[in-house]
Amino acid sequence: MEKPLFTGACTALVTPFHHSKINLPMVDTLLRRQLEAGIPAVVIAGTTGESATLSDEEKCILYRRAKDFVGDRCMIIAGSGSNDTAHAVALSREAEAAGADALLVVSPYYNKATPEGLFAHFMSIAHAVSIPIILYNVPSRTGVDIPVHVYKRLCMLPNVAGVKEASTDITKIARIKAACPSRFQVWAGNDDMVVPAMSLGSAGMISVLSNILPAETQAMTTAALRGDYETASALQLRYLPLIEKLFCEVNPIPVKEAMCLIGYDCGGCRLPLTSMDESKAQQLKATLNSLL
Repeated sequence: MEKPLFTGACTALVTPFHHSKINLPMVDTLLRRQLEAGIPAVVIAGTTGESATLSDEEKCILYRRAKDFVGDRCMIIAGSGSNDTAHAVALSREAEAAGADALLVVSPYYNKATPEGLFAHFMSIAHAVSIPIILYNVPSRTGVDIPVHVYKRLCMLPNVAGVKEASTDITKIARIKAACPSRFQVWAGNDDMVVPAMSLGSAGMISVLSNILPAETQAMTTAALRGDYETASALQLRYLPLIEKLFCEVNPIPVKEAMCLIGYDCGGCRLPLTSMDESKAQQLKATLNSLL
């Protein structure tokens, strides 16, 4: 069996802003915190990183800055997806040139591609680069749920390493593991489902929670990886109230609020995302205080 790209917790890092510009010194600070917590991989310019409102130039600056900072201490996974295949190919090539170790490629959104279109989209990207690709299935945002039979075809491509599965169907993880070879990994994309997903064979998670609690999130996944589900489940349940608050409004509004509350001023979100509802922000603060 081929070794997974990473096991355990990968952080889908927020993109910090200051006066609407990327706050590069804060990027370094956030990455240092992830390294100190033992996080093995970080996604740059993913959904939590507000990829939808970052320019390609900004994304490439982030890819390069992140890789230059972490070196070989952590894997940098570049969010390079698009609903335009040609654009995704071009950005994926730029991410590879900027030093990214792997790519996270979301399924085309809004277009609502057919299964054949999904296959052709991902195959085009895979053929255009030499670094590994993680597919990203998040039907709540894209409007399309990638079928298991499409994974079964895509996993035959040598640099398609696996999928971030962010559907709410836990049984789908079992169906993917049954249909695809062991080299094709599944990473949980929902923080509230990671321990159940890992019990079905998931290699870990790509997490929002680990922006706030990187060491604790890594501890939860490490426990599951060694088969200590009593500890992993206890941690999952302990952090469930915070996870729920982190998704009480559209991601990444709450997690950026939470980062500020714990002392990392990452700025607000770019429009059309707005600041957090005040009553929900107070509930988030209370939950953080109860944990920290």
